[in-house]
Amino acid sequence: MSPINFESFYNVIDGKLEATAETRHGINPATLEKLPPVPISTHRDVNRAIDAAKSAATGWAATPMEERKQRVMQYADAVIALADQFGQMLTTEQGKPLSFAIGEAHAAATFLKGFAKMDLPERVIEDTEHRRVVTRYVPVGVCVGIVPWNCMSILEVTFKMGPALVSGCTIILKPSPFTPYCDIKMIELAQQFFPPGVVQVLSGDGSLGPLLTENPDVAKISFTGSTATGIRVSQSAAPSLKKVTLELGGNDPAIICSDIDIPKVAAKAAMKAFTNSGQVCISIERLYGHSSIYDQFMVELLEATKSLIVGNGMNELTNLGPIQNEMQYERLRAFVASIEHDKLTIAAGDSKNAFPSGNGYFMNPLVVDNPPEDSRVVVEEPFGPILPVLKWDTEEDVIKRANKSAGGLGASVWSRDAVQAERMAVQLQAGMVWINTHAELQVDAVFRGHKHSGIGSELGIEGLKAYCLTQSIVHDKIGA
Repeated sequence: MSPINFESFYNVIDGKLEATAETRHGINPATLEKLPPVPISTHRDVNRAIDAAKSAATGWAATPMEERKQRVMQYADAVIALADQFGQMLTTEQGKPLSFAIGEAHAAATFLKGFAKMDLPERVIEDTEHRRVVTRYVPVGVCVGIVPWNCMSILEVTFKMGPALVSGCTIILKPSPFTPYCDIKMIELAQQFFPPGVVQVLSGDGSLGPLLTENPDVAKISFTGSTATGIRVSQSAAPSLKKVTLELGGNDPAIICSDIDIPKVAAKAAMKAFTNSGQVCISIERLYGHSSIYDQFMVELLEATKSLIVGNGMNELTNLGPIQNEMQYERLRAFVASIEHDKLTIAAGDSKNAFPSGNGYFMNPLVVDNPPEDSRVVVEEPFGPILPVLKWDTEEDVIKRANKSAGGLGASVWSRDAVQAERMAVQLQAGMVWINTHAELQVDAVFRGHKHSGIGSELGIEGLKAYCLTQSIVHDKIGA
């Protein structure tokens, strides 16, 4: 494997590293220092990348699946070899603690290998003396993967890249302008394992996405981000009837039943709510505690919350890094202002000191005690370290309240009673439902949102099929 330089960053078009006339730069959210320049792609760059992807598509689709899978496996091993460097870069650009960032790089390799172990066998529908009918899967063609800035920018690359490559598609990745650095290097590294044009990356500003999504030669878009932007992506894809996978925002509820180990679950719930400073689409964003244990649970939850250390992710003692960008930082300021305006009770933290002075987009976690169900902090997804905790008494009532959201990405039930937990879990309107845990994904289990949280699937065999078209071949053996 050739060395990778983590100091200079380029587009990758048709297997080559390319600079652009104009550049921009990201910001280290912990220090507010400028990071290295990255390209601002032009319309011409987009057209060239799509032409290269089209040219490579036929040969890559014709490459035997086992060879494609072997190359993905080799690429995954190369990601593992560079996990520490990817982790350092991810903490620098995104802010999460270094141990989490390095862990994400290892997880990315695990997911790549998971996809490389999947198969798409032909289905023989009928095979008789007179007739044979087979349904098979063929690659959709040129794909675009649009990756978010928030929680899993390296891992999200593999959610899109892994199934595209295994299925035989070519793919162009567009990183978030806020966190382009690791994604660019992931694709640069991939050039050592895949033919030119098969995997490319284009960096840019807010104008880049539409240039990709509107291009008629793109067959599929996989987008992860906000619901509002997902709607615009879907609209731009409609005129050319592109296949679309949208993994969008949520407002995940967690229901705490009366029979749990209170200290144990409170500590877990705090981490599942505040990991990555709450900037995880499937974090706990609304917590419902049974009234019979509510007060005791709150004591333990507040203790766990107060123990979390906010700081630079490069510090090994840090639990929560900074908010990733100024836009989200200001949005959270508005959230805290609404909590103050509505005179809600803050049980952990202090609205006056939620944002420490000095450099960096830091925010201390806040726990809001039993706010009204129609308050902004309950209805909207804060996407930051703000957790509303509400009381419940009956299963019917809490299920209704948990489901009262336009989002349906994830949800969880916490109970020692397996029958109760299953009974409640199957009533929750979310694509991912966990029992006694939250925000855990695995490559062979489908991940998708319900309601306004998405269209289509990632992960699992369904995620692989999302990059394919089905084709049925009907052979009349005596017809000619």
